[in-house]
Amino acid sequence: MSTITRRRALGTAASAAVGIAAGRALTAPDRAEAATARPDAAAPETFDEIYLGRRIQGGPQGGGHHGGGHHGGHGGDYAVRVDGEELHVMRNADGTWISVINHYEPLATPRAVARAAVRELQGAPLVPLTLV
Repeated sequence: MSTITRRRALGTAASAAVGIAAGRALTAPDRAEAATARPDAAAPETFDEIYLGRRIQGGPQGGGHHGGGHHGGHGGDYAVRVDGEELHVMRNADGTWISVINHYEPLATPRAVARAAVRELQGAPLVPLTLV
């Protein structure tokens, strides 16, 4: 008869937790970026790429955005587009970024936010956001 000791049970649970955490890091690299965001970091890089069959672009924009926006311009003068449609993004106080698609999933860069939005959209078109 085999008995499970408390030490063995805790060791097995710890091994499982490490395995789960490693699996999440491998399947969601953009989420891992959130830990490296800094509020004093330089302006985010410009990007233009095809990701999962969708064209995502990001870069500085001139003349403000959204007429003042309901968040007071937290995205600064930076715009992100998915297939030519603007993805409303905002920069948080801790330097992370969010969008209307992944509002509760802060990520380190606008590129990571655009990629997360493409995954979440699952092929659906991005509908323009109208702020009143």
